[in-house]
Amino acid sequence: MNNPRESRPRICDYEGSNYRTEFWEGKGRDYEDRVERIALRRLLPRHGRRLLEIGAGFGRLTSEYDNYEQVVLLDYSLSQLRYAQQYLGTSDRYLYVAADAYSLPFRAGSFDGATIIRVIHHISDTSTVLRQVRRVLVPGGTFILEFANKRHLKAMLRYSLGRQNWNPYDLKPVEFVELNYDFHPEYIAQMLAAAQFETQCRVPVSFFRLASLKNRLPTSLLATLDGWMQRTGLLVTPSIFTQNTAVGSSPDNLTAPSIFVCPDCGSELVHDDHIVRCQTCQHRWAVRDGIYDFKAPLDE
Repeated sequence: MNNPRESRPRICDYEGSNYRTEFWEGKGRDYEDRVERIALRRLLPRHGRRLLEIGAGFGRLTSEYDNYEQVVLLDYSLSQLRYAQQYLGTSDRYLYVAADAYSLPFRAGSFDGATIIRVIHHISDTSTVLRQVRRVLVPGGTFILEFANKRHLKAMLRYSLGRQNWNPYDLKPVEFVELNYDFHPEYIAQMLAAAQFETQCRVPVSFFRLASLKNRLPTSLLATLDGWMQRTGLLVTPSIFTQNTAVGSSPDNLTAPSIFVCPDCGSELVHDDHIVRCQTCQHRWAVRDGIYDFKAPLDE
């Protein structure tokens, strides 16, 4: 049997990394964390049934989704999900799933909310991922997507001075480091529309992401100012949040007894102790200490 994972694009894997301590905690990014939370609170609906957090990592932002009855944390890294599990605990409110975003192991229409924050810049095939997100959302579901903006002020200034060889005005994504992409706002708008999303709002975030400012001014002041500036809609910041609604017809399985399907063939799964098995392709997947592991079947 052909392995569908062999044809998938490259995946940025944080397995075994200390992303939480090396990038966030005590690393001078309190400002970025605060302004992203401000944007999220502005864009999230007041209530929802089930939210899919793609690229949840160690659960940095998961506490912002308390308005949803259940949150499914999905990440490609088992170690990051273990960090999140230690922080958030084990309960029916949280499900932990190790899988890639190119082939989500969920039944169509299992969610009424989804987020991708600080993740799409690691995705080389945005079209496939956005279509997957749309597939698992019910019509009218809310999708919040954050992306790294290639048309930000610093990039435009550097390009005008000849200090940057890539054009910030070109719609094509730029891969400035392997598996690290910046996107033009209109390119993202086109990709979202093609995937059957209707964009309701775009919020510029991180107006003051400069070390010279962060080192001299209080974080609370910068975050407050950023919150005000977010309302301007000036899409010249390094980060942009978008609020999108799933449009078109699709199933509604919010009340289905199980949200999982085989990521390889899309068939039903049967639970057997610490293993889930596909009834069609017979692939078996492990459940490791409460984390559903769909990175590779046990048969391989």
